[in-house]
Amino acid sequence: MARFGILGFGLHAAKRLMPGFQRAKNSSVVALSRRDSEKAQDTARKYGVRFGFGSPAELCRCPEVDAVFVASPNACHFKDVLLALGCAKPVLCEKPMGLNAAQCREMSEAARKAGLVLGVAHVFRFAESVIRVRERLQSGQVGKPVFARCEFSYNVAQHPRQWINDPALAGGGPIADVGVHCVDVLRFVLGDDVASVHASGTFDGPMESTAALTLQFHKGTLATVLVSKHVAYRTPFEFVGETGTLRADNGLSVDQPVRLELRRNGVVETEEVTNDLAYARQVDAFAAALQGKTEFIAPGEEGWRNQLVLDAAYRSMKTGESERIVDS
Repeated sequence: MARFGILGFGLHAAKRLMPGFQRAKNSSVVALSRRDSEKAQDTARKYGVRFGFGSPAELCRCPEVDAVFVASPNACHFKDVLLALGCAKPVLCEKPMGLNAAQCREMSEAARKAGLVLGVAHVFRFAESVIRVRERLQSGQVGKPVFARCEFSYNVAQHPRQWINDPALAGGGPIADVGVHCVDVLRFVLGDDVASVHASGTFDGPMESTAALTLQFHKGTLATVLVSKHVAYRTPFEFVGETGTLRADNGLSVDQPVRLELRRNGVVETEEVTNDLAYARQVDAFAAALQGKTEFIAPGEEGWRNQLVLDAAYRSMKTGESERIVDS
């Protein structure tokens, strides 16, 4: 059993991570941290967690913690990951991994030098809808992929995670917040990397509120990512091949069943799957990697690769030109 400490216990930890740990088979939470020590202890009691700490350092130094799950605001990931690695703790870090690719590279190299596992919480790599579409695409059911699209939108006015509106903490708008999920799903399903990005968006403040990204993949697939913080929650995806199409209207939902559709030769085949175990699978997969049983399928290097795409998208929004992916 891998014993995790959740660094930065907030809404996401309460709504998604804790239910996932409760359903996990080889992972548990033994510690959590919040900025206020008294609130941390109250939260620990509420969830039956043994330790509630008032600082990240206390959690990372706790000998009962085998691995640290960094769930702090985006701008804190860099220092929190390096802190945990410095305390000889493996780290699973929430997405986006950092504020820029240089931070992600430094975190990845620090983990490599320390001989510690560093993963990024791209939870949809563990979602049944994404796994099935990847399997079907790789088996040739739609032929060579020509187009792909992935969308992720939500209404920020109804969202309790208000720190995402603070540029100093979020580091970006919906491109960084949920667009990174879309980029990762496209890369994971297609088994390919992005060569260049063209992005445009609208702003209602210092950060983008809606954006459209066009991604050119190395093997030729053209993909679009659409994100917004001003429309109702929606997560459709679609992969169009030379001989068919795979799609779902709610492909990245973890709250309801997902209806996958395979369209080819005028015939529609459907399959219903559920992503309700994605968070449990994620932490158990990380635990298995700690135990040397398997490689974690979302290592820090993948978070770094995704951040390269985000960085290029933000450059493109400033220049108005397509931007090539450049390693940093």
